[in-house]
Amino acid sequence: MRYLNEVKEGEKVKEIYLCKKVSSAQTKAGKTYWNVTLQDKTGTVDGKVWDPDSPGIDDFSDRDYIWVVGEVTIFNGMKQMNIRQARKAGEGEYEPGEYLPCTEKNTEEMYVALLGLIDAVKTPYFNSLLNAFFKDEEFKRTFSFHSAAKSVHHGFVGGLLEHTLSVAQICDFFGKHYDYLDHDLLVTAAILHDIGKLKELSPYPDNDYTDDGQLLGHIVMGAEMVREKIRSIPDFPKVRESELIHCILAHHGELEFGSPKKPAIAEAVALSFADNADAKIETMKEALNTNQAGEWQGYNKFMESNIRRTT
Repeated sequence: MRYLNEVKEGEKVKEIYLCKKVSSAQTKAGKTYWNVTLQDKTGTVDGKVWDPDSPGIDDFSDRDYIWVVGEVTIFNGMKQMNIRQARKAGEGEYEPGEYLPCTEKNTEEMYVALLGLIDAVKTPYFNSLLNAFFKDEEFKRTFSFHSAAKSVHHGFVGGLLEHTLSVAQICDFFGKHYDYLDHDLLVTAAILHDIGKLKELSPYPDNDYTDDGQLLGHIVMGAEMVREKIRSIPDFPKVRESELIHCILAHHGELEFGSPKKPAIAEAVALSFADNADAKIETMKEALNTNQAGEWQGYNKFMESNIRRTT
């Protein structure tokens, strides 16, 4: 199979991909074309059907597996496929497991590592809160399968678990290295900071924003989920609840990045740096994982820089 992260500019491709989404649009001249999001386990690529009335283009819908013939181009620094022919693939022509992007890491091992960090939280009410979420088997299945984003970073099956564990491990280090930080508050906030993604994004194969995801966002919904769970924890101190919720609300660091509040306590500052560091490094990794020839990879809109491979 020719994976989407392998295709290069100028290459002609004949392959089956999952149509994650297809929609109709019009050019400035009023000509109808289709926007198509193609997906396999390595990621997604934007596709265009410039002539939907062409004899080589059959009807297909969201979540159909489609056989496409197209040419790879670069638009605004991103790969795009101009689709010349397309038809729905028949059963037996494809293996569904090839079309869901997955973490390269073992989800069971990551979850065990996350439980280890929870066990290291000795403050009783923080520990009880974390266990109320993560010791539940149904929650474990949902959390382990979910992605952390629609795109940009950790946008794959298991991505939410991978990102959460990484941020929690960074915060565990921060809490030990800077002894004036409240380690248990910081690690608890790190493990719960993106829990709202479970409601913001639908699970794969859709992995798209829900209505509440668009209207409210994962930060607000995550704070609501945590506050609701706290009500089941006896004698949870009110001021500690507010500090924890503040860390979640402020974890994007800046108002323009979607945080309802800017960090006002040291633990919120530490969490925002840990979250940003893991997101940026993963974004760089994914941007460089394109098999594009040469060291310089061109301008990347997410990094806002012309990026280069390390020699």
